[in-house]
Amino acid sequence: MKSTIGKTPGLGVILVGGRRDSQSFVHIKMKACMKVGIAPFTVELPEDCTEAELFDAVSSFNENPLIHGVVVQLPLPKHLDEEKIISYVSPEKDVDGFHPTNVGNLAMRGREPSFIPCASKGCIELLLWNDVEIKGKNVVVVGRSKLVGLPTSLLMQRHHATVTTVHAFTGNPEHVTCGADILVSDIGVPNMIRGHWLKPGVVVVDMGANSVEDTGSLQGHRLIGDVCYEEAIVKASAITSVPGGVGPITISMLLSNTVDAAKRTYRNT
Repeated sequence: MKSTIGKTPGLGVILVGGRRDSQSFVHIKMKACMKVGIAPFTVELPEDCTEAELFDAVSSFNENPLIHGVVVQLPLPKHLDEEKIISYVSPEKDVDGFHPTNVGNLAMRGREPSFIPCASKGCIELLLWNDVEIKGKNVVVVGRSKLVGLPTSLLMQRHHATVTTVHAFTGNPEHVTCGADILVSDIGVPNMIRGHWLKPGVVVVDMGANSVEDTGSLQGHRLIGDVCYEEAIVKASAITSVPGGVGPITISMLLSNTVDAAKRTYRNT
């Protein structure tokens, strides 16, 4: 983009507290930005920061003309209202796609969100890149989180799938998942989905990333998914791995959204 119009896209990320996983995710995002020529901006706030301090950080990024995408790394400490903070991000810079305006437009036929949540967008792209038919298929989304499960369900409907959501109050969830042509999981429970939950030939997209203790690794822990990979791979026609799988594509979608935001900004100036 810089070579064509002389402008550099900018991504601003705000990190609150010292969660190991959040710090790792922010590091990965910043490293990816530098690799593709997006200018990275970061603000780190202490765990006990006030809501006003966080609002000030978001406001400074909203108003900075060099920053085209704004990300508040989630989850936030419990004393901070995530919904309120997300709503404060400018919809035009909401490259995570979590602002109520963008999620609402995603849910409504005939409207287009400025940005689609990166993990959900990456899930769809992964399927399309691998020639997996979505239209008319039975899709089961395990989990209904506002960050992944809900937008993935909405996006699958946009691609004309028949979508069923499994959640904590679903009775006999394995009976529901056995009907899935495509299964997407985002529940945050290591190895919860077993082989007998799946029908032969299912396509499995495991969007879980759960840190479990591993005394044999240098870090003392490792990442595994929601799906028991060793059991599922016997049944599935295709399955994503954890780590790997959806994670790198999610980062790519964030970078893509940031570039799109910059293009819109300079197109309108």
